[in-house]
Amino acid sequence: MTDSVTTVPDAGPFVHPALFYRTQEEYVSGVGGFVRAALRAEEPTFVAVPEAHLDALRGWLGGDAADVDFADMAVLGRNPGRILAALQDFADRHPGRTARIVGEPIWPSRSRSETLEATRHEALINTAFAGRPATILCPYDVTALPEAVVADARRTHPTLLENGRDLDSAAYIDPAVVCADCDEPLPEPVHAMILPYAAGGLAQTRQRARDWLEGTSLDRARKDDLVLAISEATANSVAHGGGTGILRLWTGEHGTAVAEIRDEGHLANPLAGRRRPTLTSGNGGRGLWMIHQLCDLVEIRATRTGLTLRLHLAP
Repeated sequence: MTDSVTTVPDAGPFVHPALFYRTQEEYVSGVGGFVRAALRAEEPTFVAVPEAHLDALRGWLGGDAADVDFADMAVLGRNPGRILAALQDFADRHPGRTARIVGEPIWPSRSRSETLEATRHEALINTAFAGRPATILCPYDVTALPEAVVADARRTHPTLLENGRDLDSAAYIDPAVVCADCDEPLPEPVHAMILPYAAGGLAQTRQRARDWLEGTSLDRARKDDLVLAISEATANSVAHGGGTGILRLWTGEHGTAVAEIRDEGHLANPLAGRRRPTLTSGNGGRGLWMIHQLCDLVEIRATRTGLTLRLHLAP
């Protein structure tokens, strides 16, 4: 099989195409062709896609696969809020070189909540990598994904690869617009424990959250992860969200533990928490970055009246 015509490494600083595919053959030849073109250019290459696609790509690439960094996106990107940091970390490890990345953050079994956060991620890539020498190719299964998801892919990718053609996306729009559209109202729980908190009472709030978690099916390590995430979120809330807030706790589908932190704060930087903090960086984004690493899903809603973080951990 010959390499398909995809996006050959470009002279521009940043390229972010969506690859629309309909068959496994289109997928493997399209993504594989992109990877081989990157390897011929001797550029560092990272492929983060679901495991089934990893196996197919490795088989298609043969010996060339040894020169590629691979990751299972279903693990790396279980929480879509983690993905951007991983892509940036890879590019950072190769200063002065053009990073070539394949990232597939959305697949048919993603929940609606996960898909919204993955779409937000796709929009924010354009902000985070603006002016940076990199190409990030994002495959989309147009036969299995909902039409609305494919339409959003046209809005988050400046260029499209479809039916063997490389096209500008007429639907591409400002990332801030897409992020605002992803702020769908969060569904209300049927039953929730409600814990108001304030400065001076965070230790008690953590203990009450830990006591509540004893009644869930999370194992000890997962309980500790959620308590730590709640601790970071409530501390940030007291420091930056008006000094008080409300923590709600409930059990969602399939035994998932959900913690919601709500206050009167604001999120000025939509990229906060999506880049690994350095030792010399200030406090901005450090706690939110940790929360993203600890949780399976982080939903953020920033409005004129306040900020809501909804944290999910599955058993």
